[in-house]
Amino acid sequence: MRLVLFDLDGTLVDRHSAVSEAIADLSHDHAYSPEIEHWLLTELADRADRSDFDRLRAQFRLPESTDHLWRVYVDRMAAAVTCRPSVISNLKRLKAEGWSIGVATNGASDIQRAKIRATGLADLIDGIAASGDIDVRKPNSIIFELAAARCGTRLTPSDWMIGDNPETDIAGGAAAGLRTIWVRGRPWPENLTTPHHTVDNVTDAIDYLLATT
Repeated sequence: MRLVLFDLDGTLVDRHSAVSEAIADLSHDHAYSPEIEHWLLTELADRADRSDFDRLRAQFRLPESTDHLWRVYVDRMAAAVTCRPSVISNLKRLKAEGWSIGVATNGASDIQRAKIRATGLADLIDGIAASGDIDVRKPNSIIFELAAARCGTRLTPSDWMIGDNPETDIAGGAAAGLRTIWVRGRPWPENLTTPHHTVDNVTDAIDYLLATT
């Protein structure tokens, strides 16, 4: 079995644009002030989980429960997040060629899975490991091992990790014994493990896998 693991946010789906839209919708629905909206945009820029809304309530003494705000945010994110049709079609090509496809992602379990369902990725993914499942984050190798296990296999040196984050995806994948493809976007830190291949977007990464394996 040929296995490839993908990062989710910034690789398969566009989280950045979705965050702004989801926060704008949440703020509008609850008639929140620009100050609250700005706080959310700042605090949730890189990642979000339920505890962020505990802090939000404490900061601004909001009447809504944490559970309510988190559910609304998850729903709004699922509605706003996008996956390009070319990504979907290329993943279908991988499946047709016999690849097993997994996702290794940092993030709360419910929101990451909501994004996967909402974008149509669920039918193409064999296994998902989110850091919220086990409270361990990439670059810890356990995340990659769990993703492989949920695809019904174990990691081998011929498997791949594709992602946009140099530290968590590329260095983490390499430490787990995987070959890696970096999707450019973030600055590349000095003295970090060099990826096996570098591309401008995830569809190029899939093309590379199909052409070289």
